[in-house]
Amino acid sequence: MRIDGPDSATTLVLAHGAGAPMDSDFMNDITRLLNDRGIRVARFEFPYMIERRQTGKKRPPDRAPKLLDSYNAILDELGHPERLFIGGKSMGGRMATLVATQRPVAGVCVLGYPFHPPGKPDKLRLDHLGDIQCPTLICQGERDALGKREEVDGYDLPEAIQLHWLPDGDHSLKPRKASGHTLEENLANAADALVDFINRTGTGH
Repeated sequence: MRIDGPDSATTLVLAHGAGAPMDSDFMNDITRLLNDRGIRVARFEFPYMIERRQTGKKRPPDRAPKLLDSYNAILDELGHPERLFIGGKSMGGRMATLVATQRPVAGVCVLGYPFHPPGKPDKLRLDHLGDIQCPTLICQGERDALGKREEVDGYDLPEAIQLHWLPDGDHSLKPRKASGHTLEENLANAADALVDFINRTGTGH
């Protein structure tokens, strides 16, 4: 586990996505932006990613039970659930939403929720969202291939789930050049939304 940022009563645990490690450009950039805004960030890697780092061989993600065991072990190590926000990028964020149906945490912060697998808009991953026991914020790119705005607007999502849309963003929140927006702007926008959510949820500084 790697912890960055100021000493703070509140920690955000951020898990990586399926294909990139905890120190990918995306994870480094969002962590830095959150640190700059006063949020302490804890990162870790799931077992398959640890093995990939050790062997250099790519392998698919572990099955969900193993991923959840790994996430829960990190939370056990950190303690103080009333001051822990959990989340992650894509798959890591999805695992955080599942963890939040099992144990108390202050809130959930997701960057690019995979509402459905690529190219399979009918295979929705919504069933457990109503069982989350805390406020949840999903920062989503408007043209995310795993859940774009016009699709998600049609979902019957629980009231406790808040959505924050990033202009023209893809699954990594990156907009097209022609949109007039930049990835840097969208990442900063997402960081601002996460900090506002954490502070509004009542366990901020």
